[in-house]
Amino acid sequence: MADSKNRATAAAILPLVGGASNITSVAHCMTRLRLGLADRALVDEDALKALPDVMGVVDDETYQIVLGPGKVARVTPEFETLVEEGKAAAPAAPAAAPEPHAVTADELAAQGAELRAARKVKNATPFKLFLRRIANIFVPLIPALIGCGIIAGINGLLINLHWLPGVTPALAAIASGFMALIAVFVGHNTAKEFGGTPILGGAVAAIIVYAGVANIEAFGQKLSPGQGGVLGALGAAVLATYIEKWCRKWVPEAVDVLVTPTLTVLVSGLVTIFGLMFVAGEISTGIGTAANWLLDNTGAFAGLVLGSLFLPLVMLGLHQALIPIHTTLIEQQGYTVLLPVLAMAGAGQVGCAIAVFKRLKHNKSIRTTIKSALPAGFLGVGEPLIYGVSLPLGRPFITACVGGAAGGAFVGFFSMIGDKVGSTAIGPSGWALFPLLDGNKGLGTTVAIYGAGLLVGYIVGFVATYFFGFSKQMLVDLNVDTREAAAGGSPEPLAPGEPAPSKVTASA
Repeated sequence: MADSKNRATAAAILPLVGGASNITSVAHCMTRLRLGLADRALVDEDALKALPDVMGVVDDETYQIVLGPGKVARVTPEFETLVEEGKAAAPAAPAAAPEPHAVTADELAAQGAELRAARKVKNATPFKLFLRRIANIFVPLIPALIGCGIIAGINGLLINLHWLPGVTPALAAIASGFMALIAVFVGHNTAKEFGGTPILGGAVAAIIVYAGVANIEAFGQKLSPGQGGVLGALGAAVLATYIEKWCRKWVPEAVDVLVTPTLTVLVSGLVTIFGLMFVAGEISTGIGTAANWLLDNTGAFAGLVLGSLFLPLVMLGLHQALIPIHTTLIEQQGYTVLLPVLAMAGAGQVGCAIAVFKRLKHNKSIRTTIKSALPAGFLGVGEPLIYGVSLPLGRPFITACVGGAAGGAFVGFFSMIGDKVGSTAIGPSGWALFPLLDGNKGLGTTVAIYGAGLLVGYIVGFVATYFFGFSKQMLVDLNVDTREAAAGGSPEPLAPGEPAPSKVTASA
């Protein structure tokens, strides 16, 4: 039953993105179906967003359809199967144009699309494109980080309760195995992303975690297995890719299969051992030290700044720079202290959306959008609320950031007084982060601080938006029943004393 429902979702999406012939690539991350499209003009975005299982869309380097955690991993294989079947059956008669769907919050959706398009143009800088490539290396690792992180949390709970002592060593091995070899996976993905042979990238990165490096001395000190971590693996694989490309250009074809892999692994391996491992190790140590110092000494202020800026960072595409930092902290300390602080931005967004729902009592369209997107927002999937509500409205996006700042300051304050809150994996936020929480105190304390931080974010985001998120003119323009207006009828009458509405528009 579940498979047929997922296939139905995939079948509904396919014609709205131009059919099988318009699909050039299919992938997914934790929440989004990511499509390469030959012609984006063939996408019926309004109808796509009206599908029940679609939480939102993001028009970026790939066309991204937000389906939510769990759902996307089940829909993607069905979608790939339909694309393969469609291409195998080509040439076929062109599909009939899809029936028009009822679209909620038309004006906001249009403005959200314009903002996404403008952001896409601004994000097409070399630096931001580089960050996107870095994100492409780490995003496929997130499911394993989440799975192993949850198992580590369960194991820690069992150890603290002195339950199942015969099982906990096995759980520890399961949870730790991936992290012990994460450098290999980073090397594999890096070579793939930069156009090299993935297995060669993995082979060079494997040197970093090989126990035998403990017998090697570089820069006057013995190397340690794992020294340099994911940053060293990333650098080693990039170097290997460029060496491989150079070899492909100059090595004769007759001996290429022997010479190119040998030179690639040998040269990049020596540079990794006698250079990159030491340098990347120093950088990784500096990242861990800096993150801990920041929250230990300026916790409330650091949390306020990080919580307030995370939504704008997401809009600018700069949040991708944090992925290697999170991974480095998890590799070093077992958890990242930055993610729970940044997760407060989502809490501010949820509080903001609830306030918009309360303020715009007569705008059935926007209220319907909020009702459908709020459950995902509580679970940390914020794109539907950002692109469908707060960002197009303008002011509420700022007040959502205020809520995030308050929650971040709260969690940061407790870190400053010695109660660290961390996450054993990256990806989830909101309520979905609870199973991944860890810290330097008991689990109960860690969960209580994080939960209270979410509550602070909700409350401050709500209050800031309710009282400061709308100008008087915005309330006049937006507080109208758009269902009857769309049907050509008269707007729903307002309460006595309320001003007569004009057409719906999101003005800041």
